[in-house]
Amino acid sequence: MEEKPKEPKMPMTSFASINEDLVQNIVKRLPASSFASAACVSKSWNQICNQILSKPKFASAFSLNPNEKVALEEVVNKVLSEPIRPHFAIANVIGSGVDLREKLDFLATKLGSQTPIIVSCASGIMGRDAVTGEHREVMLEEYWADGESNSCFGIILTVGFLPGLKVDVIPLLQPRKVHRPALVDYFVMNIRDYAASVSGWASPVGIILFGDEGADQKPVMEKLDHAMSRDTVIVGDERAQFLYRSGVESRNDYGNSEHFPAAVALVFARDRDKPCGTGEIQFHAALSSGVSAIGPRYKAVSVRKIGSETGCTTLLTARREGEQEIQDGQRILDDINNELVNQIGRPDLYIGVTEQRKCFIGSEKSRVMTFLVFHGVMGGDQEYLFADGVGIRTGDYFQFYHSDPTTALSSCNEVSKNFRKLKLDWSSRNCLQAGVSDNVCSKELVGGFVFSCCGRGESFFERCNVDSSPFLDNFPGVPMAGVFCRGEIGRGFSVLNADEGPEERTLHCCLHVYSTAYLLVSYTPAPPEH
Repeated sequence: MEEKPKEPKMPMTSFASINEDLVQNIVKRLPASSFASAACVSKSWNQICNQILSKPKFASAFSLNPNEKVALEEVVNKVLSEPIRPHFAIANVIGSGVDLREKLDFLATKLGSQTPIIVSCASGIMGRDAVTGEHREVMLEEYWADGESNSCFGIILTVGFLPGLKVDVIPLLQPRKVHRPALVDYFVMNIRDYAASVSGWASPVGIILFGDEGADQKPVMEKLDHAMSRDTVIVGDERAQFLYRSGVESRNDYGNSEHFPAAVALVFARDRDKPCGTGEIQFHAALSSGVSAIGPRYKAVSVRKIGSETGCTTLLTARREGEQEIQDGQRILDDINNELVNQIGRPDLYIGVTEQRKCFIGSEKSRVMTFLVFHGVMGGDQEYLFADGVGIRTGDYFQFYHSDPTTALSSCNEVSKNFRKLKLDWSSRNCLQAGVSDNVCSKELVGGFVFSCCGRGESFFERCNVDSSPFLDNFPGVPMAGVFCRGEIGRGFSVLNADEGPEERTLHCCLHVYSTAYLLVSYTPAPPEH
């Protein structure tokens, strides 16, 4: 019987024989977990993965699914649906009785135990829906308007990959013993030490800060403003409930200690050991103010403070600037209300107090700084004006401010205009560079955050998505996440608030009312090597 000729053996297919372009085309479509596994296959695959993730990247997703577990899975699956290596994560939730610990543990499992994570409760959230892609701003009170508060839940999750920066969480600790102040100096020095250890500079690029709802953030921001470089941008939520996880395990042991976190800072510092060819990340900030000054300036004549379970109140009398007659609280308020007679509705009232204070850290040399500090007006009688909070001194000058949607809308439009100028400036520089070299180092926006007063939103403007509009109008495809909060932290607005006058530049104001603070993160690739 005649034997059949043997078929030639086909060579075994191996990873090494696959064309690199084909590998890159496949790998860049993988979800984050599979992408991480692909990077471990071989040195060549690892290099391909590094090329794919050579630039910074933000991923953000939003869900209003009433099932908390499903909502969390939706946003996690969305942000990890593409290649990304999480350098940090921020999750903001709305709802009643939300278990933050459960959310934090789930995120640590999905993103890695060494990833710095902050989870907070907010008054509202804004972002793009993980399923529909629709952008929405949702306020907690408006969300509950249907009466089904028990089933209401919302979450916005942002994950960032920032090559060239080091990121970690640093807490502000406060003794659990009653009336013991927070360890603010220690907190500021920890931030400076961390920045110096990774970058060689004591000031980080930026800080996102979340304050505890029962702690006073005024001394914290005054010392940070004093200690940090003018270029350090700080934004955040002044009063929140939060939990965090740091990349340094010793910072996470706060549950059973003698201290509790009065605030937590997500610190972004330059990496002096960044790989060659890594570009530059820059933080930009802008502020939309929503208050207008009204009435004359006053000078505090007598000041008293009283405390209660709900907080501290300052009682004061004052005289108009340039006059000698001392006025009681009721008379002052009557004069202000007469000027507000044409205002629609009942605006919220504040006094903006100009405070000159000595600032110092530890035994370092002090310097005098001038702050504008807002206090809510709680009322008045035939003896005193009542202001929320403490810190006002005899001789301090103050002026009344009221919430004003017209001012807020105009300010928001001004921020949008400044964003547009920034975008055009980047485009013109990129075009100039394109004329010099084929390898254009194009500056681009990576992502951003919005921190807006919970008094704003649709009910304030009588239209939707106003606070998001500077982002949506100028950078529609760029990931952004936002929260509505009960106190907006913002510092470092000189770059994009070019309309500030000389007086505003000399006043330091880091805790705002009825405002929206914007943070933009841009990236410029390193120039090509010749």
